[in-house]
Formats: sequence, C-alpha cells, structure tokens
Amino acid sequence: MRLYPIGLQDFSEIREGGKLYIDKTEYVWRMAHGGAKYYFLSRPRRFGKTLLTSTMQCYFEGRRELFDGLFIGKNETAWDSFPVLRFDMSRVKRRTRQEVRSELNVQLIKYESMYGRVPEEELPNQRFAGVIERAYAKTGRKVVVLIDEYDAPLLEVLNDDSSLEEVRDEMRYFYGTLKSMDSCLRFVFITGITKFSQLSLFSGLNNISDISMEKEFSAICGITKTEMQEQMKSDIAKLAEELSLTEDETWKQLVDNYDGYHFTWPSDDIFNPFSLLKTFSSREIEHYWFETGTSHYLIEQIRKFKLNPTDIGVRKAKKSDFNVPLENAANYVPLFYQSGYLTIKDFNAENRTYSLDIPNKEVRDGLTDNLLDSYMTEDMVLNKTSTIADIEDALRHEDIGSALRAIQDLLWLVPHADNTNYEGHYQEMMACMFVLAGAEVSLEDRTRNGRVDIVARTQSRLYVIELKLNKSPEMAMRQIIEKKYPRKFDNCPLPVVSVAVNFDSDDRNITGWEINGQ
Repeated sequence: MRLYPIGLQDFSEIREGGKLYIDKTEYVWRMAHGGAKYYFLSRPRRFGKTLLTSTMQCYFEGRRELFDGLFIGKNETAWDSFPVLRFDMSRVKRRTRQEVRSELNVQLIKYESMYGRVPEEELPNQRFAGVIERAYAKTGRKVVVLIDEYDAPLLEVLNDDSSLEEVRDEMRYFYGTLKSMDSCLRFVFITGITKFSQLSLFSGLNNISDISMEKEFSAICGITKTEMQEQMKSDIAKLAEELSLTEDETWKQLVDNYDGYHFTWPSDDIFNPFSLLKTFSSREIEHYWFETGTSHYLIEQIRKFKLNPTDIGVRKAKKSDFNVPLENAANYVPLFYQSGYLTIKDFNAENRTYSLDIPNKEVRDGLTDNLLDSYMTEDMVLNKTSTIADIEDALRHEDIGSALRAIQDLLWLVPHADNTNYEGHYQEMMACMFVLAGAEVSLEDRTRNGRVDIVARTQSRLYVIELKLNKSPEMAMRQIIEKKYPRKFDNCPLPVVSVAVNFDSDDRNITGWEINGQ
C-alpha cells in the first residue's frame, strides 16, 4: 500500500518512512553547484517549499543515505557537511516588535546551544550574526542559512500600516545580518509566498538570484504531468477503480481540479501537490486546498479592493504588473498571482504580455465560495450548501424554474437592513450560485446589440439570463428578444434557453421570472 506524506514536510521522515517522494533533488544540486550564493523562491502555500527547504538541510548536512536512488545520490561525489541554520518564519506571526524579537530569539536558542553565545548580544540580529560567526569558526566550514516563509510575519499585519512598518523594520534588521556576514556564508536559500521589495527587507543583498519565474526551476515545487505519468500510474489506476471511472475519466477530473499552474512560460503543467496527495490518500476528489483555510490576508484584500466574481478571471498583464513587491501593488493582481489564485496561462512574445487566469476548478470554486459568503448573512451561509445542492439538482434535470425557486428561498433570509438595492448585487450572487452548482458562467457577455447579464452553460443547456430590478420579467424577456441575444449562440450544440428574472428591492428577492425555450 502506497504511503502518502500528507502534511509531512520533513525530508528525512518521508525517506526513512518509505513514503512517496517525487524527486526534486536535481534542483537542489543545481543551486548548490551554481554560480549564485543567495537564492529566493516564491510559491503558493502548501506547494512544497518547506519540504524543499528540509531537503536542502539534509543535503548540506551530508546525510548521504537519505538520497539513495535520487538524482543527488547518483551525481554528488563530494558529500561535504556544513553547519546549517534553518528558520521557520511561519512561527513568527506576531503583531508587535517585541513579540517578533521574542520569537526570533527562541529560534536562535537552538543554535546558540550548539555554537555558544556572547552576553552582549541582545537583539535578534546581533545574536544571528554571532551564531554565524561562531559556527564558521568552530567547524571551519562556511555556514548555510535556510529561511522558510520569510514573509509570514509581514502578511500577518499586511493590512495594518502601523504594525506592518514596525514588523518590517525588525525583520529588515534580522535579514540584514546576511550582508554583514557574507564572508562566513556558503549558501542562502529564502522562500516565501509573496514578494516584498529587496530594498526594504534584504538591505544591500542586490545579488539575490530570484528563481521564481526562471524556466529551469519552473517545476521545483508541485507535481508535473510527466512526474504523474512516470511515477504515479498505479495511483491513478487505484483511484479510478475506487471512483468507478475509467483511467481517462479520472485523469480528466484530476486535471480539471488540481492542474493548470504555470510559474513562467513556457512551463510544464503543474498540479497542486497537497490536493493531489490528499485525493490519492482519501480516494475522493474534493477541494482540499481551501479546506485548510483561506488566508486572512486574502479575505482582507478581497474586502479592501471590493472584489466581485466578475473582477477575477482572464486578464492581460505585463510582468511588472504582477511579479512585483506587494508594497508597489495598485490592485489585487500581484497578491492573487503570488498566492496561487491566478496563474500564467499564455504569453504574447510580441508585446510581452501574459494572460493570467484562475488555475483550475478547485481554486475557482473556492474563490467563488468565499466571495459568495461576502454577500450573505450568517443565516444565509448556514443554508448555502443545501441551496447549491438544490440548484445543481435542478440544472441536472434541466429545470431552471426549480433552480430559481431555490435561490428565492435562500434570499428570504436577507434581513431588511441589508443594502441590496442595486442589480449588480443579485447578478453577482446568482452567478456565484450557478458556478458552485457546476455551471460555466460568464457575466456581461457581449453581443452585437448589448450585453447579457449572465450566460450559464450546463452539460445539457445554455441559459441566457437577463435581470431587472423593480421592473418586470416581461420587460427583461422583451429585451432578450429585441436585442436577439440568443443569436450569438446559434452555433452552440446545446439548446439555448432564455430566462428573464425580476428582483424587487423592497422584498430583496426574486418576484417573478419568464422562461422561453426550455
């Protein structure tokens, strides 16, 4: 029986326990034998950054036995051992300078017990420098520094300007130690989700090699299609058997839900490793990445920029629009890209623009779910799952009327005080519900004569939906007919159904609808 390392991020534990390990050691070997000393990698959460850092630690500590059968095991000949200082900054999620100092000092104690401490060293940056200097002097070998999730303390206070400035200053002092101790360092590797400017955090370290968008390192984290097909064929077969699907059908579901990430272009298709391994372990296809929680800073950014579902999707961007420090971000795109909620889907070499879009169904549904919650009261959220199931069932049975009744039942829970007196509120909410019910949805779909409020495509129908507020479904249907909206979809192989819906701002609900073509 295959052992999957669910939640395990320790290389030695995975290897010694005989658990599945997708060999990424070639990338470690390349960096260790490359021309740079300082490396930086940005990848989304739960994409394998910590495991990669752990792999580097074991390699630089010279633990040869762990690499038997892997790329490094076959290619390394020296197997030198270096003193390694590894820091997990996800533990430094504190809101004040003193709290940050305290947590940094806790992480330094381990290395001070090995290499000693001078009483005059009080601040974390002083203690850090002292540990590096003494480790070099005691072992006679230059020091390796590994910093995982360097930006975690900053993301904790991203939307609190006063705390952000204070925490950033403290982290800058700490990271600034690396420049002053350069002569004692053999190798430095820094990971994070997002990018804060090197000027503000890594003062003077202008020689950092940022490999986040380098083609040769595009698959350093995550699992590629090639790796899946070469190393996980039996896993796919067993999952297909458990789901009562063919292997081709199973592969398509895995691709639709977890594939689609690209961190440069061109690039291998990359699967979310956490969701993929959870799927093989549980033998169920679910949205595991979002089950671990949506980062609070992302929710705050959604609120800050007042994002609607229509705002997130395909967009053209220069590299300088999304691969930038968060301090310079003018909108949500850099954070969404760096956090894995948008990814590269194409590149136009002529004008140097990238096409960004949501990677896959797991991310699209998870984002939509979070956005829908922002429209809802607590009572509505509690009833949301049942309503979505009812809508999904109605659409499966080609009964758009029952789907509208399910939405109508949910909207009766909107309290009188809610500000819902605009058509866009209902348009966005209805779109989110259709997406979560499995439909492909576009909003403000352009035709020759105007824009369709919602186009929802299911496996058996395409619905052209026009909404009105405080008018009538007859007026909405007349607009569909007069503007000939369905004509745009003449080549669609599915039956096209026109749906006219009226909302009332006093009732805050659907008060009528008309259906043509069902």
